[in-house]
Amino acid sequence: MKTRFTLLLIFLFSVHAFAQEILVNGTVVSAEDNIPVPGVSVIVKGTSRGVSTDFDGNYSIKVQSGEVLEFSFLGFKPQSVTILTQTTVNISLEPDIASLDEVVVIGYGQMKSKDLTSAITTIKAEELATVPTGSAMQAMQGKVPGLQIVSNGSPGQGPTIRVRGIGSYLGGASNPLFVVDGMFFNNIDFLNTSDIASISVLKDASASAIYGVRAANGVVLIETKSGGFNKKAEITYDGYSGYQVAQNVLKVANAEQFTTLALESGSAPDAQFILNAMQRYGRSRVNPNIPDVNTDWYDKIIRLGLIQSHSIGVTGGADNVKYSVGANYFGQEGILKMKNEYDRFNLRSKIEFKANDWLKIGANTVLSNATRYDGENSAWRTAYFAVPIMPVLDPNLLNDPNVFPKNYANAQDLGYRGGQNPFPLMDLSENRTKIRNVLANFYAEISLIPEKLTFKTAYNHNFESLESRNVDLPYFIGNNFKRDDATLRKSNTTISNQIWDNTLTYNQIFDKHDVTVLAGASFRDESFQSIGATGLNFPLTGDEAYYLDQAQTIVESSVGDGGSREYGLSYFGRVSYSYDDKYILYGTFRADGVRKYIEKWGYFPTVGLGWVVSQEGFMKENGVLSFLKLRGSWGKLGNDKVPSQSGAITSSVVTTALGDTLFSGLLTSSDFSALKWEVTEEINVGLTARLLDDNLSIEADYYIRDTEDAVIPVERPLVPGVTLQNVGEIRNSGLEVSLNWSKRVSDDFSYNIGGNFSTLKNEVLNLSGQPHLDAGSAEFRQRSIVGEPIFAFFGREVDGIYQNNAEIQSDPVAVANGLVPGDFRYKENGGDPDTIDDDDRVVLGSYLPTYSYGFSLGFNYKNFDFTLTGTGQGGNKILNRKRLEVIFTSDTNWDRDFAINRWHGEGTTNSYPSSAAVRKGWNQRLNDYYVEDGDYFRLQNITLGYTINKNRNNESMPQVRIFLTAEKPLTIFNYNGFNPEVSNGVDNQTYPVPAIYTMGVNIKI
Repeated sequence: MKTRFTLLLIFLFSVHAFAQEILVNGTVVSAEDNIPVPGVSVIVKGTSRGVSTDFDGNYSIKVQSGEVLEFSFLGFKPQSVTILTQTTVNISLEPDIASLDEVVVIGYGQMKSKDLTSAITTIKAEELATVPTGSAMQAMQGKVPGLQIVSNGSPGQGPTIRVRGIGSYLGGASNPLFVVDGMFFNNIDFLNTSDIASISVLKDASASAIYGVRAANGVVLIETKSGGFNKKAEITYDGYSGYQVAQNVLKVANAEQFTTLALESGSAPDAQFILNAMQRYGRSRVNPNIPDVNTDWYDKIIRLGLIQSHSIGVTGGADNVKYSVGANYFGQEGILKMKNEYDRFNLRSKIEFKANDWLKIGANTVLSNATRYDGENSAWRTAYFAVPIMPVLDPNLLNDPNVFPKNYANAQDLGYRGGQNPFPLMDLSENRTKIRNVLANFYAEISLIPEKLTFKTAYNHNFESLESRNVDLPYFIGNNFKRDDATLRKSNTTISNQIWDNTLTYNQIFDKHDVTVLAGASFRDESFQSIGATGLNFPLTGDEAYYLDQAQTIVESSVGDGGSREYGLSYFGRVSYSYDDKYILYGTFRADGVRKYIEKWGYFPTVGLGWVVSQEGFMKENGVLSFLKLRGSWGKLGNDKVPSQSGAITSSVVTTALGDTLFSGLLTSSDFSALKWEVTEEINVGLTARLLDDNLSIEADYYIRDTEDAVIPVERPLVPGVTLQNVGEIRNSGLEVSLNWSKRVSDDFSYNIGGNFSTLKNEVLNLSGQPHLDAGSAEFRQRSIVGEPIFAFFGREVDGIYQNNAEIQSDPVAVANGLVPGDFRYKENGGDPDTIDDDDRVVLGSYLPTYSYGFSLGFNYKNFDFTLTGTGQGGNKILNRKRLEVIFTSDTNWDRDFAINRWHGEGTTNSYPSSAAVRKGWNQRLNDYYVEDGDYFRLQNITLGYTINKNRNNESMPQVRIFLTAEKPLTIFNYNGFNPEVSNGVDNQTYPVPAIYTMGVNIKI
């Protein structure tokens, strides 16, 4: 009996020891900005025991070992932690993307998502983190409806970005305005993606107009990462490394196909060139009728490219200060086999200090130092045209004393007119640019009336230095394949932009009314200066000799020294009003004064309305819709990226003889362009909805955006030439829809599915009475016509291929032009069935896509996470200029698609001409054979990750996430090129966009 009693005591003691109470303390913060979250429910799972966090996000609760704490709060994803022995549990709550209380960054402030009347899309840091790229905007591809991002595979070169089409005729005037922590930029390629907390795209006039004269092409707001008050220091490391692989490499004709085409063309010189190659390099042992050389030039100039990124950061804060500091190194080798790479080192710091109850001061700095070596882009074009019956190095030139520095093969030795070998240019050229950026932002925020009236003053300065050095070393391969002089081109450009903003913000909530009023003034000072010169024949001893004072000759005409400076003064205001969380009124106004134009001031108003239908009584407890808001907006904004006024009115005395008498008169002419900013007017209507227990979210917008004062060239009456005038009108309109479904199935499993779709109709509305405006060269014509897209391709429509002599003889057009089977038959559009001429040309399409889409799929299972994203577009056209440039020479290679599918006898094809036909002027007219479809579908990103210590249960261990990423692993398209992403729609020598495969790790301590 005594033994049993003793065993019972031991058992009870053991149970008590195992289930002993533990006092757990901690702080709950928002993962988005590390700000403490008060009112968070902290509940012991399966019980009624719980507490709430205080104003500073702190909590304290007694639990037993083995129990689970659940943390939940409206607007955030719930979290749970199993308590073992830990006494401190700090929680970082992830925002719920379906939350209507989510704060969205807008111009000069923030708003809750539920109060927006504008078209704004925000992408958070975690959605950018999976993309291995040196350009933050590249990571946005496919994620935002209405945002077109055209990739650029060249290291250090950012993508082309368009928000809702093109509204300006002048090239280069379509980029959006970038605002980084209050500072204006033309691009943000210097930023490290892992330093960004969020990117908000302001798409409509209502959202953008507060930025006035610079916002006509949309605004992209970037917020960098911050620390958190009363947050323990957290050290993070983010890094990855991998390789870039050229994908969809364009196939060109091999030696056998090239020989067949050359002989088939009927050209006696081409047949002789083949014989010359066999005599010089021998005959193939497989087929003695072709030369014993089969060079795949693309394979020769392409390599694997290493890509890597390493970031380390520290964030945290105390009672009165929060901070975030970090450093990043990014390196990327180009896939072109030469000095082609990009290296960037960034330092950043962001600190905010509460001096007292009414004053906050802060500073944000980013220092970026990058070096970019640009590839010799002409190599892509040369490799396309180079004949395959020639090697890279010619053994016959190995001991030739006149050839230097290497025995590069020369197509001229076979009889061709050009050297065709890309390697002399690649090996003996170096194009370096050193890029230094300094972003400094300092601000003070004064609480004049606590929680009601705030004054903020902010000074932003961006300083950028560009130091370019282009070195071309001499070579001699043949009399017409050489570079006689060593050439050095150097230039230095410095850019200094300063902005001083002052804003006064008033917030008041009374009864059912919620009012926010903002008034502000801004001064900007933008300047740049540049100097450059070219020198010839310097010592060939390396970098130490690459200075102009080492050159024997300075080219006088190359010396340039210039600069400019612009000032701007602006006044702006905003009113946001909400009644009973049902009815929303939003309005902004900005007055911009600039020195650039004769008209000094521009005025840009906007108004937006919103109706939260779901708050109405008849929508309560409907069981489906938890939130439905209808919204609409109208506004005007400006584009000052067009040139300022220029030219002059001139007059001269002209004397002429009429009969026997001399008469004198005054001839007056003007090439004066009195310009102002372009003004864009936009209407946007949309809806925002959450339904099915907030699992499904919907955003939809329809917009009409008119550029009413587009700057276009206008012909001068009676005097040759044109002037630029604000008399054009261009319209962009479209529909944008975004749907996202997210579901938490259990504590271990959750998933999300999302998609977006957008349309775009670009149309020229007015050319000031002119029938059209031409762009491009005569051979590659683009034309802007009222009722058609801007810069549309303009040429002839192919109506098939002449198959036999009977078809030729029955067609007066074919007879009149001496055509033969294998030539193009063109469609008659000019009214005369017996004539095909320039009047038969029609619009062949636009390089702007008429629709685009993106999608995403992701899930989390225990410690695993998986994401897959994709994108695509359609309705756009690409001018395959490489194919058409046979117009300039007939002794080059062809692409393999043509070699396989060419017409080579009756019935072989009704789409492709013959090898003889492409050499004739009739077939070299711009037509829809050369203007191809640009549609594509792409798997954008696939990421698989595994996280160790995911919930930070083990405080002695860091949280470690290991991941594998495939970026752009698959692209499906029909265009006959490397890829269908061509920024201006004309493919001459586009740098390929590679697939990227990386492995990385994220560590949090």
